Amino acid sequence: MLTVLSFFAFSSNAQKVDSIFFHLYTDSLKKGVYNYINVDGKLSDGRWLPLSSKQIQFSSNTGTWDGNSLIIDSSYNKDSILVTATLRDKPEMKKTIVIYMKKNLKNEPLKTEDEILREMNKGRRKGN
Repeated sequence: MLTVLSFFAFSSNAQKVDSIFFHLYTDSLKKGVYNYINVDGKLSDGRWLPLSSKQIQFSSNTGTWDGNSLIIDSSYNKDSILVTATLRDKPEMKKTIVIYMKKNLKNEPLKTEDEILREMNKGRRKGN
């Protein structure tokens, strides 16, 4: 029994988060969509662990949170957002980052397959 208890004590120590880091999938945020904010924890044994909103408390100067995703209202008009991630088990462990907003968003509709094929055919005819 003592062996089992010491194994669990050792395992729980190996799983402690020593530090947290933002590892963003994008360099900018978009309005009106779910912007996934990736935070990883570096464990005491050197391994990395992706952290969810179960382990991290997210906050920001604007927007609403759904798990790890930040949703920014379309009326937001500043160029960046301040995001803070706090480890729930250790509130003194937190990171803050400035993430810039995507600029020059054009809401142009995507071309259909037919439109692309017509353009490709026109280009071939001009090349002959």
